[in-house]
Amino acid sequence: MTEQLAPGCLPAGQRVYAIGDVHGCSDMLDELHALIAADLRRRPCDDVRLIHLGDYIDRGPDSAGVIERVMRRPLGIPTINLMGNHEELFLSAFDGDRGAVDVWTQNGGISTLASWGVPPRTRPRDWPNFIPAHQVRQLRELALHHVVGSYLFVHAGIRPGVPLAAQTAHDLRWIRKPFLDHDGPLDYVVVHGHTVERAPVVRPNRIGIDTGAVLGGQLTCVMLQDDRMGFLQV
Repeated sequence: MTEQLAPGCLPAGQRVYAIGDVHGCSDMLDELHALIAADLRRRPCDDVRLIHLGDYIDRGPDSAGVIERVMRRPLGIPTINLMGNHEELFLSAFDGDRGAVDVWTQNGGISTLASWGVPPRTRPRDWPNFIPAHQVRQLRELALHHVVGSYLFVHAGIRPGVPLAAQTAHDLRWIRKPFLDHDGPLDYVVVHGHTVERAPVVRPNRIGIDTGAVLGGQLTCVMLQDDRMGFLQV
């Protein structure tokens, strides 16, 4: 892993690994976790945490497996799991929102249901017969954001000019253009996924790491320590 100057910084002695949108690609997630574990063996750190930025489900073949992996503290280090817009859509559909059922199933939800063993054409009211209750509970408990040093970790981004405490959950999970087009400073350097790019995007105010794993791209992790950063990819 080649390191370079980062747009933000962490307190001395801390390290963060943050992983972008997985979308059911459990095999790629396993490989990336293995790369992180190898990096930790080469360069031990006493104060380290792993952050998954959301969108664990939909489109890929093994959403159920991804959920199980991210929830079980896979590297044996403190792990923070954030909620993405796809988890939000699923929970709305699971709770009986008919509009959400249509939107979710048209945006990759069918493959997620299949990963839980839900037979085709099963009515939403019968989904709880197949979907593990502990996974639904864990998805409900996902965090909206996490702050370390000068970095804010969030699924989609933030609305410029709005304090973090006043940001809406919808913007944190869904925002694109007002955030992505903002060239000025923000209260934090935002580390996010949600918007697919061919390669990680590094700007003075943000680091984007959704590199389209489920679309034939790579699954990306950014490593942050002090005022440096590096990328691990599979």
